[in-house]
Amino acid sequence: MTAVGFERARPWLVAVLSVTGGAALMTLVGAGEARADFRVCNGTQSLVGVAIGYRADAGWTSEGWWRIPATSCKTIIEGQLSSRYYYLYAEDANGEARWAGDINMCVAENEFKIAGVSECFQRGYQRMGFREYDTGEQASWMVQLTETPGVATEQQ
Repeated sequence: MTAVGFERARPWLVAVLSVTGGAALMTLVGAGEARADFRVCNGTQSLVGVAIGYRADAGWTSEGWWRIPATSCKTIIEGQLSSRYYYLYAEDANGEARWAGDINMCVAENEFKIAGVSECFQRGYQRMGFREYDTGEQASWMVQLTETPGVATEQQ
């Protein structure tokens, strides 16, 4: 079985709709390099698909999927961050690990950019729980996905 953003077949999706922050295994670190952006680093041995949510001029927006190979990083938002809060959902290609939260946003099986977070099912999308990240209005931010449970930490 493949995960979201890979081959797009997800018959097991209904089983993961109620996944909450208890399944999240993320370590959060403030980006230390001069470049401003929102990056996600995959510290696992599996390919991971990532979706992000944020507040845009047109309202709440979710988009994905970024494919992040094992032990690598990818910039999700380039340039200085314009919002304080960002929301992230990720899952591995094997469907064994999910990094989620309790903020519901819409996702699609293929590459997507969706305006609005309500009535996901009625509009032909799925609803997933995203985890909130308060960037403290920093210019850049990095999220580290790990295989071992840990406490989210921040470094400015």
